[in-house]
Amino acid sequence: MVDNSVYTNPLITRYASKEMQHAFSDEKRFKLWRKLWIALAESEMELGLNITQEQVDELKEYAEDIDYELAAKFEREVRHDVMAHVKAYGAKATKAMPIIHLGATSCFVNCNAEAIMIDEALDLILKKLVNVMDKLKRFALNYKDVPTLGFTHLQPAQLTTVGKRATLWLQDLKMDYDNLVDLKSHVKLRGVKGTTGTQASFMELFDGDEEKIKELERKVVSKLGYDKVYGVTGQTYPRKFDYNVLCVLSQIAQSAYKFSNDIRILQNMKEIEEPFEKNQIGSSAMAYKRNPMRSERIGALARYVISLPMNSAITASTQWFERTLDDSANRRIVNAQAFLSVDAILNIYMNVAENLVVYEKVIAKHIRAELPFMATENIMMECVKAGGNRQELHERIRILSMQAGKNVKVEGGENNLIELIKQDEMFRPVWDHIDDILDAKKFIGRAPSQTVEFIENEIDPILSKNAALLGESGDVRI
Repeated sequence: MVDNSVYTNPLITRYASKEMQHAFSDEKRFKLWRKLWIALAESEMELGLNITQEQVDELKEYAEDIDYELAAKFEREVRHDVMAHVKAYGAKATKAMPIIHLGATSCFVNCNAEAIMIDEALDLILKKLVNVMDKLKRFALNYKDVPTLGFTHLQPAQLTTVGKRATLWLQDLKMDYDNLVDLKSHVKLRGVKGTTGTQASFMELFDGDEEKIKELERKVVSKLGYDKVYGVTGQTYPRKFDYNVLCVLSQIAQSAYKFSNDIRILQNMKEIEEPFEKNQIGSSAMAYKRNPMRSERIGALARYVISLPMNSAITASTQWFERTLDDSANRRIVNAQAFLSVDAILNIYMNVAENLVVYEKVIAKHIRAELPFMATENIMMECVKAGGNRQELHERIRILSMQAGKNVKVEGGENNLIELIKQDEMFRPVWDHIDDILDAKKFIGRAPSQTVEFIENEIDPILSKNAALLGESGDVRI
């Protein structure tokens, strides 16, 4: 039953998926701690320490049998989360209790577990990212030939196509994908480094045998499925890693924010709409409204994520010497919430991208209102070919354009430039084929070809490589 008298995090109650919530859950964290303790004990046994197979087997037997209430009771007593869980683990695995956490510091479990949690959460982000790319690819190809007004400075500019515009969104995501893959290729565990990173406790345990200590670290990280560790650390893994992670998440949020803003503007223009459900209410007062709430939510969450790398940068820059604990409470909030937010953003992005509604007749209407101005150079060149004077034609078009502009802006009428041209004898040579000159598809350049080439050369290889991850749909919970 929900306790409505206390604050609840909306990322949990409204936005993020269950799988991402689990990725940063206590259950995930504490089970990883036990996996690390098992890997440490087993590796120490294999390298000759006085640890028995029976003790290792007992640790494995109770690996997932966590008494959370007992651990919470111990933490209230000792004010130390790691030692509370050592005691709770040992209360079940009584024979193994003496060797749990042998030679390790708290950051052995904390940092290694956090690096793994982040790495696996990046996998969830990658899966949703490529699914968004897949939705946009389909949209882009479907509308690659549909002319639409381009905009620079939010003013009508040369035509593009609806599909070509979508490739701009895709290209942003492609850059994010590349950065995410690069980041994952550099994920390392802290390894088995001891209290201040010197491995002094393990030098004591292994009587100064440095080769055994190096082998211990290799064994432990291998049992966790990794092969790379930081060459040197203080007590923690470098907090700059967190900053790198948040920068990648921020870049995904930036891309989504740009998409959401474009959709909001296009929805205002009634050219493209995000999905709007049958019983959805746009406004409590204005019943006719169809507000772009999904795109607005993307923007709201993205703005939050974009602000977070600065927080992480400050944490990384204020770590004193080998470690200071003022990172801990901060990172519990920032890292998890950055992932939860981007997870929610991509869920909504998927939902919007696969359900966009395109109003081609409205788009064509807007083209007709602006294309006459854009076509004047083509009209002028045709008249020059028929023997006209370029300078005189240019001046006449300028005058007629001013008249048409006045009709639109002052009188509130339609753009009547073509009618004015059809009434002016100077332009008689184009009267019989002016409609052909005004064919919108003659003004879109290579937009359709660019769309196909970009997708074939840069997007399809990514989607092919990640084919097993495709097929997701975006879920908007509220």
